[in-house]
Formats: sequence, structure tokens, C-alpha cells
Amino acid sequence: MASYRIKIADTAAEREQIHALNYATFVEEIPQHAANSQRRLVDRFDAENAYVVAVDAAGEVLGMLALRACRPFSLDQKLARLDDYLPPHRSVCELRLLAIKAPWRKGLLLRDLLAFAAQHALQEGHDLAIISGTTRQLDLYRRLGFEPFGPLVGKADAQFQPMLLTLEAFLAGGGRSLGMAPGTARRTASFLPGPVAHAAAVNAAIEAPPISHRSIEFRKLMERARAAICELTGAADAVLLLGSGTLANDVVAQSLRGLAQPGVVLANGEFGERLLDHAQRAGLQFAPLRKSWGEPFAEAEIASALSSARAAWLWAVHCETSSGVLNDLQMLKGAATAAGCELCLDCISSIGCLPLDLAGVRLASGASGKGLGAYAGVAMVLLGGAAPHCAPQVPRYLDLEYWLRHRSAPFTHSSNLLAALAAALQSGDFAARYQQIERDGRWLRQMLQARDLTLVAPQECASAAVTTIALPPAAASLAVAAALETQGILLSARSDYLVERNWIQVALMGEYDRGALRELPDAIAQAVASGCGRQDRAA
Repeated sequence: MASYRIKIADTAAEREQIHALNYATFVEEIPQHAANSQRRLVDRFDAENAYVVAVDAAGEVLGMLALRACRPFSLDQKLARLDDYLPPHRSVCELRLLAIKAPWRKGLLLRDLLAFAAQHALQEGHDLAIISGTTRQLDLYRRLGFEPFGPLVGKADAQFQPMLLTLEAFLAGGGRSLGMAPGTARRTASFLPGPVAHAAAVNAAIEAPPISHRSIEFRKLMERARAAICELTGAADAVLLLGSGTLANDVVAQSLRGLAQPGVVLANGEFGERLLDHAQRAGLQFAPLRKSWGEPFAEAEIASALSSARAAWLWAVHCETSSGVLNDLQMLKGAATAAGCELCLDCISSIGCLPLDLAGVRLASGASGKGLGAYAGVAMVLLGGAAPHCAPQVPRYLDLEYWLRHRSAPFTHSSNLLAALAAALQSGDFAARYQQIERDGRWLRQMLQARDLTLVAPQECASAAVTTIALPPAAASLAVAAALETQGILLSARSDYLVERNWIQVALMGEYDRGALRELPDAIAQAVASGCGRQDRAA
């Protein structure tokens, strides 16, 4: 058993030892910095570094490695146009300041430091690591999976080779070069649009003891959740109901009924067709504007439809989940404004997946169980102004004004579902999530197209969060999905509209596994090529 443990440095004593080891290694041993009388070297990125350290039972730091994900990197300052050497659409971290005290250099301490750092980087969502490897240890770094790129950097007496390690290379070896068992680098991989994987804070919230929906504590929880969703989306107010996104759209339909004026409903996919059904069931007066699934709308044709219908409102899906098409929000706003009508949106698959500004949108629907990373069961209606007056015969549960008057708790509510939603809203770094989804979605599309797979949504209007793949006739969607399930990969394939069209979907929502994502294009291509014939579709 090793006589040390690996951890993230978190004490002042460990920090001081790091500065001393940094000096001993990069001043006295490798002459990179000038000597000083304090024999102490504080890295210029010290405040941003996460230090992986090996400490013995007495608390002595035996070795260290710094991990940092903020740009500019140290290598940015040594190598011009660093990104030209790196694969695109990656979350990059830089490993630096590898230093081990001499008595510990021949054992497994280096391997253990790197293994811990690799796991920490995975947990932080990174899929590419770069280093400046000392030329004295290039063979070691190559054995660990690092690949050299670019010219040597540094001074003549202290030269370094820029190197990179992709997550794919790390997973391909199962981390064996770092003493890790195959499969330890990732969790079960779900790429469903729901249910999604959840953060630890969300799981903890839903497991807490329930509280009464009439209690002061519940009211405070409700107000926090409503305020957080408004801040995230730019909505002026929010109603949170118990139910699915379908319920939210029913409430929107009944609210439009209160306007007692004609409108236009757009449909270019399954969920646009469902809006047409909501409108019809609510008895709305409306004109449908349909496009082929996967085809975006043009502003001119929307303007023409609004004019012909003398529309007072326009209702559309923002992210059409079925095809992966992202209907242009600014264009929809512009068309509604030009026609002098109210804009209403289904934002169920866009909230939490991309930056969203609902200013100028009268009503929008949302749900807790997709991009927000919470549990399904909380329906949302977001408002950009006063709620339309509902007709007297509207059922109370669908009366938006009634919900507003009672501050989103007129009836029995679930404190557990609400607490999970509040935790997801308060603990999520949505700006970083949006960037990650955009980067990963672009990468995924490129990799799938490189494997001759057909994507339904055109690149210019594709949502990064939902990628729908049209399979060739020889490959059955259900059979391909089943083959992937045997590998622990869950894709969306069983909805009727997907089965009918022989489509499968990859959704990047919730806490999805980025390690598995890097293996996904090859896994899908292999499943398609394996002869999953159409006779298996009824399985």
C-alpha cells in the first residue's frame, strides 16, 4: 500500500510546501526562474491553479501537479496560434508544474498523480489536456498517451515539447497506463432528452423530507425558483405547475383563447404539430403554417401568413425537438413585432440549453426535466406581460390568472420536485453549460457527417442540444438503439414519430457524459454498419 494519499491541495500548509517544491524544481533543478533568498516560487497562475498533491501521513507534500482551464494558458505565451495545433470543439485544460521529490521518482507516485488529475479533469468536463513536457521525459509522456505537437519551447538549457492527450486516447486505453481499471473513467451514458442525469445537489434536494405547500418555507422556495427562472430567461414572471410541458402548452392555449382573436401556428416538426392540436382542442381561431420536418421558416412567409389571417398572435416552437431545428427567435420576434401581434413560444427544449432572451415574448412554455437538469414534473409558463383574461369556462387548473393570483401554489404541489428545480437553477453555471453544449454539438455533427450519417437539421438552423439522425433503410432505428444500449449508451429512438421515420436522436441535456460522447460517433456508425435490418424494428 502506498504511504501517501493523492488529493487536491486545500490547506495553507500544503500551499507553502507547493511554493517551496516549485522553487526547488524550477529554479534549482531546472533553471527556468531566477533564484531568491526566500527559496519560494509562487506561480503566476497560483490563484487559478488546482494543485493535485501527494502527501504522506505527516502532511509532507511529496509531489505535485497543477491543473488549470483558464485562458491564456502558459503555452499560449510560448507558442503562437496554439489553437491551430489543437482539435476543435474541445474543453481544454493545461497540466503544469509537475514536480516530485527525488526519493519518490522511481515508484508509482507520478502515475498516481496523473491518474487523479485525469479523473479530476473528467469530472470538471474537460476532454483535452495539454502539457509542456520536459525533453528528459518524452518517452514517459508518450507511454501515458500524450502526443507531441508544434516546435520545442523554452530556453536552450530548459526545453519543453508541447503535447496533448485527448479523452478518446485516454478512454481507449481505459486509463491502464495510469493504473486504472477499464471503465472507471466514465458513468453510464444517457443522451436522452429526458430523463436526464442530475447533479449531486439536485439529487440531494429531491431526497429531502417533503414540506407542506401551505408552509412559509414552501412559499419562499417557490419565490426563489420563480425568480431564478425569470433571471435565466429574461421573462417578467413565471408560473410553476405540477405537470409536463404538455400541460404548460395547454395553459398557453387557454390563455390565447382569452384573447378571442385569430392567430397563426407554425409547424415544422412533431412538436409544432402538437401546438396545432393544442390550438384546435382549445377551440382557437387560427391558420396553420406548415413546413417539411427539418425545414426552417422564412420571415417573408410568416409575415404573409400573419397578414392573411389578420393575426393577433403567433405561436411557434423554438427548438423543434423532433428534427433538431432551432427556429430563429430573433426572426420570430421581428415578424411578430412587424405584424403588431403577440408572440408565444414552446421553449421546452431550449431553456437551459442555450442563451435565451424572452423579452418581448408574451407567453412561453417550459419544463423542468430537460436542459435545466432537474427532475420531470414541473411545468412552466413564462410571461412577458400581463396574463390574458381567461374565459369563465376554462378549468381552474388551466387558468393562468388563477395561478398568478395564488403565487403558483393554488393546489397541492411537490416540494421535492420544486426543491430539485431550484437547486438546478441555483447551482448550475449556465453560461459555461451553453458554451459546452455548443462546442460539443458542433463537434458531434462534424463527426457524424464524417461517418456518412445523415443529419435532419441543416447546419445553419441546427440546435446544438439535439441532433437527429436519419438512418439508411437497411438499418432499423430501434435495432440500432438496442445495440447501443448493450454498450450502456441510451439514445432517443422509441417515440412514435422517430420510429415512423427511422430516426434516432442524441440529446446533450442535463449532466451528460462527455467521455462517452467522444466515443459515440464510432459507436453509432458501427451499430448502423452491423446489419441491424428493418425486420428487427418491431423488437
